[in-house]
Amino acid sequence: MRVIGIDPGIAIVGFAVLDQRGNQLKPVEYGSIQTEADLATATRLKQIYDACTRLFAEHRPAVVAIEKLFFNRNVTTAFTVGQARGVIMLAAEEARVPITEYTPLQVKMAVVGYGQAEKRQVQEMVKMLLRLPQIPKPDDVADALAIAICEAHSSNVIHKLGKRGTK
Repeated sequence: MRVIGIDPGIAIVGFAVLDQRGNQLKPVEYGSIQTEADLATATRLKQIYDACTRLFAEHRPAVVAIEKLFFNRNVTTAFTVGQARGVIMLAAEEARVPITEYTPLQVKMAVVGYGQAEKRQVQEMVKMLLRLPQIPKPDDVADALAIAICEAHSSNVIHKLGKRGTK
């Protein structure tokens, strides 16, 4: 199964493409979509949408996992991240790819086993689980990998529970 994890943002969108075969996870591609701060918001959103449309068409994932909006202190940032999430979700919907959403707590639980894990702990586990030579940069890319791992682990659990229920 191919999974794409997305860490949404307006300046940087982290993405990660993983292949899952049983318990094995193999990174296919990961990186970021970056937009320039001096561009109009609508232009930046179009760039994100276009890049995600190409990403989904190229990799044809079984599912796109995206981080749920975590409302911190900056309302303006939350609104623009919400807009970015919207265009990413639209691109996935148009590609007819199912979308799953995870909170930061769910991602930390799936990757580290502890919902209050520090960012560095999550990054180290991502590196270890995917056998990467180093922690991917920027942080948004490591976050996208963690979201993809969360989806892979969650779908694996659901698949196993479904098999048990059919016997």
